[in-house]
Amino acid sequence: MRQRITLAGSAGDEAMLHPLIRTLVKVAVASLIVGSVLAHFGITAEVLLKDTGMSYERVEELARRGIAWAAPNLLLGSMIILPVWFVVYLFRPPGRSSSE
Repeated sequence: MRQRITLAGSAGDEAMLHPLIRTLVKVAVASLIVGSVLAHFGITAEVLLKDTGMSYERVEELARRGIAWAAPNLLLGSMIILPVWFVVYLFRPPGRSSSE
């Protein structure tokens, strides 16, 4: 049986982190390929925004409004979720990992 040496720490950390990184790399590569093909045909982000009646300023304003809505709700939810998670973590049986 081979052991894996990980930078993330335990094997449980690697099990969760590895698929996430692999997925992010796949999305980045696919985005680069599609973006290159679209740029070859003269389709740019500016053209797409104009065709949909949007502007960079409008997209930025919508993103700011979304963050302004999400941030307080995220903070409020984490004030409940984190203590509950911590209590569950403290009282789980010893020697049992969360992946079992």
